[in-house]
Amino acid sequence: MQRIHFIAIGGAAMHNLAIAMSKKGYKVTGSDDEIFEPSRSRLLAAGLLPETMGWYPEKITPNIDLVVLGMHARIDNPELQKAMSLGLKIMSFPEFLYNNTKDKQRVVVAGSHGKTTTTAMILHGLRFAGKDFDYMVGSQIDGFDLMAYITEKSTLAVFEGDEYLSSPIDPRSKFLWYKPQIGVITGIEWDHMNVFPTFDKYVQAFADFAQTILPEGVLFCCNNDPVLKVLCTSTKISANIQFYEGLKWEKSTEGSIFYHNGKVYRTSLFGDHNFMNMQAALLVCKQLGMDETLFCRSMESFSGARRRLQTIKVANNPVYYDFAHAPSKVRATVAAVRAAHPNKKIVAGYELHTYSSLNKDFIPHYANTFDRADEVLILFSPEVLQHKCLPMLDPEFIKASVKHPNTTVFTDAGQMFQTLKQRWKNGTVLLLMSSGNFGGIDPESWAMGLDN
Repeated sequence: MQRIHFIAIGGAAMHNLAIAMSKKGYKVTGSDDEIFEPSRSRLLAAGLLPETMGWYPEKITPNIDLVVLGMHARIDNPELQKAMSLGLKIMSFPEFLYNNTKDKQRVVVAGSHGKTTTTAMILHGLRFAGKDFDYMVGSQIDGFDLMAYITEKSTLAVFEGDEYLSSPIDPRSKFLWYKPQIGVITGIEWDHMNVFPTFDKYVQAFADFAQTILPEGVLFCCNNDPVLKVLCTSTKISANIQFYEGLKWEKSTEGSIFYHNGKVYRTSLFGDHNFMNMQAALLVCKQLGMDETLFCRSMESFSGARRRLQTIKVANNPVYYDFAHAPSKVRATVAAVRAAHPNKKIVAGYELHTYSSLNKDFIPHYANTFDRADEVLILFSPEVLQHKCLPMLDPEFIKASVKHPNTTVFTDAGQMFQTLKQRWKNGTVLLLMSSGNFGGIDPESWAMGLDN
């Protein structure tokens, strides 16, 4: 029995991969210095939760066949240093995924926004059609127990492709590992400025990804993104490039309807960005041999990926929860909620959490992204700033940068959520956005208690 040790096992992708490998029969162990929900409960249920938090180099022994290294670990991590001193085989999780699927057909969905939802739509469509496949996606999806799955029998793998670093010892973007036959780029807007200090360097990562698509392959690109269109014309790409736009859709009394090839379909999704994602997913599934009508039928039962414009409170004044953190994501999400509730007051609660969003030089990129909301509540944590070694932020600077006339800045999550609760009781639609954890407040549990 092969033994795999996961350093930083609590990560979203890492813990799912650890569980998947354990189910395949590998002997799996792991460590982390902090593990949050839902990773903690899922690892506990699988019997993989470390007994104590922290790094223990004594766990790293010569009989370990492979160490999978997560991005949460630092270069001086004592377990990593021990593994290196023993000469153990060390891989990042994207390298591990590639090595286990290199003989399969691979689909990779990349982009600054929409990649999780597009990947989830592809997976849902393929499952609806009865296809077998390996996958890795950045969010929980209804009908899928895990966010990562590897099997011996499938001949297809579908991965969400992330531009962030592979591991502390591998500075390549994750998506450069996969070398797909089918690629998607949903759009490009600067993010991760700690890794890509200039916009040009960020764009170059996507150009590099486009060049990894195999020569006989195809690259689907969003036609609405001017940066992406320039990239495709200025970069030597061997794959066949095809541009897409969004499916035609409109809001209905019971969700939304969308159109394709003269037929009408119903869905719970809304927002232009979701139907651009759906068009990309349709094209990928068609490329894989799936009937277009069957794909559209599958979308009628697709409920979305968790934390991707997820409805967490259904009432006259619903509450939405979204992973949005980059400016383009915020803009698209706010616009979608406004389109769904044109006559309602909308309050957007947003947490600055990523290195970029907490960086004073980057914050002005949020200018006017909240314009279609009536009120904006922004949260940041001084402790997170300290952890990321960033200087303290001035709330007045944040308000001036956002350029929304009705903005309040909080450093205490409890106070912000008290304000949100009062707004909801006064008849307001709430939109909560964060790639973090709102200071430990779970929006889904919080929303369920609003009536109390």
